[in-house]
Amino acid sequence: MEKKRIAILGSTGSIGTQALEVIEAHPDQFEVEVLTARNNTKLLIEQAIKFQPNAVVIENEANYEVVQSALSTKGIKVYCGSDAVASVTQMDSIDLVLTALVGFSGTIPTLKAIEAGKNIALANKETLVVAGALVTQKAREHGIDIYPVDSEHSAIFQCLTGELNNPIEKLILTASGGPFRGRKKEELMKVTREQALKHPNWSMGAKVTIDSASLMNKGLEVIEARWLFGLPAEKIEVVVHPQSIIHSMVQFEDGSIKAQLGLPDMRLPIQYAMTFPNRLHSKFPRFDFTAYPSLTFEKPDTETFRNLALAFEALRKGGNMPCIMNAANEIAVQEFLNGTIGFLTMSDVVEKTMDKVSWIAAPSIQDYIETDREARLIAAQQAK
Repeated sequence: MEKKRIAILGSTGSIGTQALEVIEAHPDQFEVEVLTARNNTKLLIEQAIKFQPNAVVIENEANYEVVQSALSTKGIKVYCGSDAVASVTQMDSIDLVLTALVGFSGTIPTLKAIEAGKNIALANKETLVVAGALVTQKAREHGIDIYPVDSEHSAIFQCLTGELNNPIEKLILTASGGPFRGRKKEELMKVTREQALKHPNWSMGAKVTIDSASLMNKGLEVIEARWLFGLPAEKIEVVVHPQSIIHSMVQFEDGSIKAQLGLPDMRLPIQYAMTFPNRLHSKFPRFDFTAYPSLTFEKPDTETFRNLALAFEALRKGGNMPCIMNAANEIAVQEFLNGTIGFLTMSDVVEKTMDKVSWIAAPSIQDYIETDREARLIAAQQAK
């Protein structure tokens, strides 16, 4: 059996590094073809020397000489810039593109990979949030598959395997509730960056961790689920499950519910996306039911954590509204991490931006790019 040749976009981030752990554990199954990073030159160089890809891309052009110099004798092609990230996805030698970039930056490279006929392992949920209609249309046109990497969407994907002709009543996405579960607005007025970055169950990058604390991450996942599984907003539900053992569920029209369970470990959904329809043996820790005598569930507090409600609103509105919401949130999260605005103000920035940017019912890719640019400018003004 030939090795599957993998391009990892965002190899130095949380998902990228764990994907490389999976590849290292199965050297007979996978080969690294491309690695990309935005700024982390040191780790990118270390990964390139270890895994010997055909090419690497450092997105920040100011770091090109450092990477080029370090790899000049290794027989590895070195490119730079965001255009190069999109271009390398079209290499003939690639079998699967793992998109682990953060935010809007994953959209164009994912589309370029789809147009080149590459199957996608998607960890960049914003790609479907921003341009879900366009991305799924292109995937159908080019006959490619999108395998979800998010634990929640991987869970749904696993539950749906073998259920092709059975109608779905609803999808149930689980949320941990983040570090501030149960707190009210007055308690969140002065929470710090450090407090928000302490997720109780998962180890993730700063952007995703803050999104989890504000429930925006779950809102983004709701929109992603709509496009991955073709269901409207009214058939997607969110429940808070603090233990993060049930990763998501599917309820069928007969009332039966299927769930996928496991410890909070992203390597499992990464591996499943890379090996589908096969399951490979892993040495990941196993779940012990006796260690979790109680699994609990509760409704999300969308009055305190308004981002989830805003995401449902953006999904129902459609068009470029999810793109507006996503861009505003990326700015709001960065401003919060910078200490410019408070935790609750992030939702204010998102809501005001959604009100101010022009709505387009059926946007083109150029409309999405312009919407993203305009929304970022307006969000930055709202954050002052």
